[in-house]
Amino acid sequence: MSRLRSSSLEIMEKGTEFLREQLHAAQKELKLKDEECVRLSQIRNQLEQELEELTASLFEEAHKMVREANVKQAVAEKQLNEAQGKMDVLQVEVSALKTLVLTSTPSSPNRQLHPQLLSPGSSRARPGGHIRNKSASGIIQIQTEPVTNSTREDREMDSVLFAEFLSWKESPALDRSSAFISRVYREDIGPCLSFTSAELSRAVQTSVENNSLTIEPIAIGVRTPIETSTCALSGLSRPCRHRIKLGDKENYYYISPSSRARITAVCNFFTYIRYIQQGLVRQDAEQMFWEMMRLRREMSLAKLGYFHTELN
Repeated sequence: MSRLRSSSLEIMEKGTEFLREQLHAAQKELKLKDEECVRLSQIRNQLEQELEELTASLFEEAHKMVREANVKQAVAEKQLNEAQGKMDVLQVEVSALKTLVLTSTPSSPNRQLHPQLLSPGSSRARPGGHIRNKSASGIIQIQTEPVTNSTREDREMDSVLFAEFLSWKESPALDRSSAFISRVYREDIGPCLSFTSAELSRAVQTSVENNSLTIEPIAIGVRTPIETSTCALSGLSRPCRHRIKLGDKENYYYISPSSRARITAVCNFFTYIRYIQQGLVRQDAEQMFWEMMRLRREMSLAKLGYFHTELN
């Protein structure tokens, strides 16, 4: 019996020891699993945080791209409109030049395009000119003045002025860096565009220089009555049948026929020197010079109040 009891106790002790080892192993394994759970939880939290940050960054980048796309679209639309306006201007100018060319036929040659055909008696006649009303749509009017033999106009070239012109012609530019253009600004353009409203006068000159001035007739019924209008430039009560717009601004300014003639005279001068810049004028230096002198005279006459009135 004692042996049986001792054997039984030994078996119980071994069983207890085995169970204790199993429990210890289970606890150790459970601890490892808890640590793994904690580690995985940390990884999950980190991934969630990174995902949130990435999502926020993506949304921010998407909004930024949308804003940039909108800005680029607005700029592109503006450039497209400007390009279309310039295209319209160039197309009308080319059409106007073609009109001049097409009017020259073997039976009736255009003497402005073929100066060698001018007879000695008509060589001193005033050359034909062009009248340009610059507008956003590029409206150009070209008027050829008839050559008559009823009057004769003598002229003598100023050597200093001609030398300044030749120097400018070597590298034609619209700025005042050359003595010739600086003189024209001082003696003609400045006085011709000097009106009572000094601020508006400066804005008009800048717009003419940038080729962004619009002159258009006032449609019937737009402003009534025209007979009692006030010219925005001179401030005088005159019949204002035209209005101007400066560049992309929405404001219109109503002007009198005299103010319109002064602006148009300056526009004609700028148009001609732009033609020279673009190589569209096929004349020798002396012919160019006298055409510029004619355009300068038109500015001087317009400044003094002389201008042509429309009959219609």
